[in-house]
Amino acid sequence: MKKFVALCVMGLMATAFQSASAADLKSGLQVDDYPAAFNVTDVTGPRAGKKLCYRCQYGDRPVVSVFVRKMDENTAKLVKQIDEVVGKHEEKKMAAFVTVLTDDPDAQEAALKKTADEQKITHTPLTVFENAVGPTKYKIDEKASVTVMMWVDGNVKVNHAFADGDLSDAAIAKVVEDTS
Repeated sequence: MKKFVALCVMGLMATAFQSASAADLKSGLQVDDYPAAFNVTDVTGPRAGKKLCYRCQYGDRPVVSVFVRKMDENTAKLVKQIDEVVGKHEEKKMAAFVTVLTDDPDAQEAALKKTADEQKITHTPLTVFENAVGPTKYKIDEKASVTVMMWVDGNVKVNHAFADGDLSDAAIAKVVEDTS
């Protein structure tokens, strides 16, 4: 019985440690930071195939910017739900874009097009940034698999960061709530 209790306590401690470390992950611009310009290659948006600065194009509009290392099932769910929020807030000129951070942008294009098609993502361009580190001024943590920022009037208002495997349905719901 003592071994069972000890095992349960160790399991709870490990879970608490994981939760604490996920909450401690600091990635991307923080609240009240100013989002600087950076160029991406548009893969699925209105300027597919072209390099551009969506940060510049969207200006002071409400913008959700999502940096990802890979487009997995949960990331696609998050993007789909953000896309729906953007669609509902068109009158407020809300915008969003997703940036895959990669050293091999060409290898990401087919997966991004497939995701946009399967998830019916129509309001949110999926883009690539040619460097797995990301734009230097954005301070994307190498441990962050997904970093979500929302800025309004040129200032970051929301920041969420998730390590690989931490983007749960509950986390997605919280991000969507905070960016709506």
